[in-house]
Amino acid sequence: MSTLSESANTALQLTLSLDPTLWAIVGRSLSVSATACLMACGVGLVLGAWLAVARFAGRGAALAVLNTLLAVPSVVVGLVVYLLLSRSGPLGALGWMFSFKAMVLAQALLVLPVVTALTRQVVEDAERAHGEQLRSLGAGPLLRSLLLAWDERYALLTVLIASFGRAISEVGAVMIVGGNIDGFTRVMTTAIALETSKGDLPLALALGLVLLSVVLALNVLVGLLRRWRERVDGAASGTPVGVAA
Repeated sequence: MSTLSESANTALQLTLSLDPTLWAIVGRSLSVSATACLMACGVGLVLGAWLAVARFAGRGAALAVLNTLLAVPSVVVGLVVYLLLSRSGPLGALGWMFSFKAMVLAQALLVLPVVTALTRQVVEDAERAHGEQLRSLGAGPLLRSLLLAWDERYALLTVLIASFGRAISEVGAVMIVGGNIDGFTRVMTTAIALETSKGDLPLALALGLVLLSVVLALNVLVGLLRRWRERVDGAASGTPVGVAA
């Protein structure tokens, strides 16, 4: 019990004293995940909105594959990226293995199905509510997807936040393709795993506290965005927030 309390106390001191080693790892982790999410969202928002309104042969199979990819373990994504970037792989000439770029690519591929699937669901729900009206005005699939995505922009913001939370909390993919190199590719989750195995509990606990704080902040932000959307929708309809129609 004393070991736990001492470790927790030291971890708190490391966090509050702005320990350079700890905060370098935190900064690198945030940078990798933010870059990966921007890449994934740039593709996933467009693809998800298009899948919501498009009707084509094989759409059901495409959605089944997309939903399957949601459950793919991060270590499998890391393995695929490793095979692509390894010296004998098709992208080996890029020299990205065990680098920042490799970790960004792995997390982007991990997050892409999440962004695409959630965007498709949000826009498809909006399509059921307003699609008929837009079609009667002559809007094609592309225009409908853009209009519906813009109308659901607050909900899509929560998709972006959820994707960032998924990226920053994963460990398998970045461990495989990043190599967990001190000062270069070590991020919060991989550092926690390494420091725990080494018995350096204070640093592992400090990183865990920061990671939990980031996830908590993301959840609070999602809640605030949801309430903001309710206020905006209530103001547009003339119904006060919390009052049933």
